Amino acid sequence: MTSTHHMLRTAPKGALSEALLALDDLKRSAQRVGLAWSRAWHDVVARYRGSILGPFWITLSMGVMVLGIGLLYAQLFRLPVGEYMPFVALGIVLWGLISTTMTESCDTYVQAAGMLRQTALPLFIFTLRTIFRNLINLAHHAVIIVAVVAIYGYWKVMDLPVALLGLALVVANIGWMGLVVSIAAARFRDVPQIVGSFMQFAVFMTPVFWKPDAIPERHAILILNPFYYLLQAVRAPLLGETTVNGTYLFLVIMALVGWTGALALFSITRRRIVHYL
Repeated sequence: MTSTHHMLRTAPKGALSEALLALDDLKRSAQRVGLAWSRAWHDVVARYRGSILGPFWITLSMGVMVLGIGLLYAQLFRLPVGEYMPFVALGIVLWGLISTTMTESCDTYVQAAGMLRQTALPLFIFTLRTIFRNLINLAHHAVIIVAVVAIYGYWKVMDLPVALLGLALVVANIGWMGLVVSIAAARFRDVPQIVGSFMQFAVFMTPVFWKPDAIPERHAILILNPFYYLLQAVRAPLLGETTVNGTYLFLVIMALVGWTGALALFSITRRRIVHYL
């Protein structure tokens, strides 16, 4: 085959063709989801090889932070420790999932540059790898959730099925966010710094450490903050509370709109990602 014929066969053939190729990438990634999971597991094992506690070092440090903040801020906010400690523990664990997925998504394609240049693996499989890796870490941090729920008696009132539904919606939304961030970071190397700074800002604008009822009801900082709904979807059921009206509808709509935009971006840039690297 001449170089001219090769260029004609591999050149973009229009928006519809690119969209179909992107969907085929998703299909092939779904068929090899086991590979994404094994790579994610290997990432966790490799990161803590030779360590005694492994990933539980992060869980331990997070537990110490929860204990310190829970005891101190309960005094500052004049709240019962039994009420505030579970609230802040769940908030920190869930925020860790969201924030870490976002920041690590910046390196999704950058760190896999060598593999992408040498193999024909579907690109979306690397996004799945990042999501799975953070879900594995969440499984380790679940020790903190179980502890506070058991110690403070919330196991009697929590609604676990609804909380798991909320977690599924959280994963669905951080999935498309991670895909967008990974593409942007592959093209522009300033994106990791921007994302890191934004997440540091967002944690203080989101009720992770402070309770929503500390500010006027339906304040703009809550109703316009998507991270608030992500936390609410899981934390409220685990604490036996009712979620804010429209929380799950908001997250479903956000996931649908987000994935539509993310897949459109993916179809446009999919061919170019390797060249960005």
